[in-house]
Amino acid sequence: MDLSVPTTVDPSALREVAEQVALEAGRLIVQERPRDLGVAETKTSATDVVTVMDQRSQDLLLTRLGELRPDDGFHGEERGGRVGTSGISWVVDPIDGTVNYLYGIPAYAVSVAAVVGDPTTPGAWRPVAGAVVNPVTGECFTAALDAGAHRAVDSGPRRALRVPDAPLGLSLCGTGFGYDPDRRRWQGEVLARVVPEVRDIRRIGSAALDLCRIADGSLDVYYERGLNPWDMAAGWLVATEAGGLVTDLEGGHPSTAMTIAGGPGNHADLRALLTGVLARVGPEKDH
Repeated sequence: MDLSVPTTVDPSALREVAEQVALEAGRLIVQERPRDLGVAETKTSATDVVTVMDQRSQDLLLTRLGELRPDDGFHGEERGGRVGTSGISWVVDPIDGTVNYLYGIPAYAVSVAAVVGDPTTPGAWRPVAGAVVNPVTGECFTAALDAGAHRAVDSGPRRALRVPDAPLGLSLCGTGFGYDPDRRRWQGEVLARVVPEVRDIRRIGSAALDLCRIADGSLDVYYERGLNPWDMAAGWLVATEAGGLVTDLEGGHPSTAMTIAGGPGNHADLRALLTGVLARVGPEKDH
């Protein structure tokens, strides 16, 4: 499978596009958030919510990327997309952490990534540039293939990121939960066996930000079942360009089945721990 970057493509230029449109969408969701914001619809369950601003943010991203990169494809969490001809597709989450956004908790983000390959086929794509913007804190995490990862706050100076590698027992571990009650129950059983083996657990509520927290060291390790390409695409690149590892349970590409992130040492230890835990807990019921 050829996942090389087209010779006509500059990942650093794609990073600048990702940052530009992510910042624009971030301003939209903060400045135009309705005072009486509520749930517009649900997806997989009554707790898996969409607000009107999720769709408005994606519509803006679709329009702006079409203007800036008209030959590229587009794949987002909400309605609307297109097939491209350039070999590059944009994978976006217009609001990653919608429940936080709904409740006014300042831990949500716009995630925008340029990828090669087919983002609708597991293992058949990889990110080459991306940006994750938390519009409330002003944080902007960016990365381009072979050009490192950086963090800036409120358009201030960019700081290069480097993943630390604490021993697993001293690692702060991030995770997340699905919306289906059976999946949550299974994830709770897994978590109960992970907790004694790490420093502590954090559930922030945005996978994109969790992966960026691995890059900046405010989380040491992270795992989650149920991520989609738009949840992980940009954060995956930010973490790996900062020297981290982001894989599935077998060490391949991160996937819906499992995404694990950390430094080279604690990532390996977390993979081993989760392998043992899942052998004892057993498989999740099919959904």
